[in-house]
Amino acid sequence: MRRNLIAGNWKMYKTVAEAIALVEAIVKGAGGAPGDTLVAPPYTALAVAVAAAKGSPVAVAAQNMHFEKEGAFTGEVSAAMLLDLAVTHVILGHSERRQHFAETDAGVAKKTKVALDAGLVPISCLGETLAEREAGQTMDVVGRQLSAILDAVTAEEAKRVVIAYEPVWAIGTGKVATPEQAQEVHAFIRKRIAAKHGQPVADVLRVLYGGSVKPDNVKGLMALPDVDGGLVGGASLKADSFLKLVHYDKA
Repeated sequence: MRRNLIAGNWKMYKTVAEAIALVEAIVKGAGGAPGDTLVAPPYTALAVAVAAAKGSPVAVAAQNMHFEKEGAFTGEVSAAMLLDLAVTHVILGHSERRQHFAETDAGVAKKTKVALDAGLVPISCLGETLAEREAGQTMDVVGRQLSAILDAVTAEEAKRVVIAYEPVWAIGTGKVATPEQAQEVHAFIRKRIAAKHGQPVADVLRVLYGGSVKPDNVKGLMALPDVDGGLVGGASLKADSFLKLVHYDKA
């Protein structure tokens, strides 16, 4: 019932020219992929990325947005501004936003609701730090972050949300959760969704894994019953490595 999604989060990388070249290469190689493909360039490259991906199955996401429609919020971008560029998705609450920019569970939940109201697909992130995992707090942390999001949306709205589970200790470190660890948390997330909004919602809501997803581990991750794709960082910055993930069935 759920179609996998491979999403590339470029973070603070790529000039306009570099973004055009990368999107063009991804578009050229993404045909016949077993799931959906998405790229998330920095704000400065969103317009050219949308243009380069036009007419292809590659979707474009922003990496963040503000929850207000407009106002005196220097440096921020609204949902309407993203829609004006024909962006379709937005990443919200990435661990780096939580860690470096003081984003909260309540703020991420509010942004998720605003994105849905605007017609954007939110990719709402959650996950535990190494200290929290070692303290046995993984489910408590993930459960708290997830509950904030689920409490902010209706069951019908929840069907359009994409959840990205990203163990913070595995982002950019080269470490990756074992298949057993990833499946355990993903199954917990889906069970919590079912408890809040019903099994039909849990059956269609996609849950991505994020945390050092690479060509050598993607096939095993994608084979897990509750993993519906990947939120990819470093491996999305080069077309060859990202396309290996997009075509995970051939890995």
